[in-house]
Amino acid sequence: MAYFQIPLNLPHAATVASRIVRLLEGEPLQRQAEELLEPLLVYQMTQDYSANITTYQARDRAAERGRKLAEGIAAAGLGRDRLGQCIRNLFECLELGEEGARLGLLAGENPESMQRPK
Repeated sequence: MAYFQIPLNLPHAATVASRIVRLLEGEPLQRQAEELLEPLLVYQMTQDYSANITTYQARDRAAERGRKLAEGIAAAGLGRDRLGQCIRNLFECLELGEEGARLGLLAGENPESMQRPK
């Protein structure tokens, strides 16, 4: 499966996580999406692009929450293209592009989307 592999970017990961929260507004998984955003907020506010043990710990917390959220989206039947794209983008920002390509599809991304890597 093709995927984008980009450097760790927690400020942008927080931006993408905020989009996921908005897309799930009013849905049963909204709180879970907000929990995904929590470890990333400080990086968005400070625009901290460093890569060190602390940032990788935050990345790992966000990734675990993102995995559970993607599975929850699939289980609840809430998947749709834009939401799946955001899940994929989130994992790309976490330096987990290959996993993001798979989870994006699980969360409803259209496999034929022009946004997906070929």
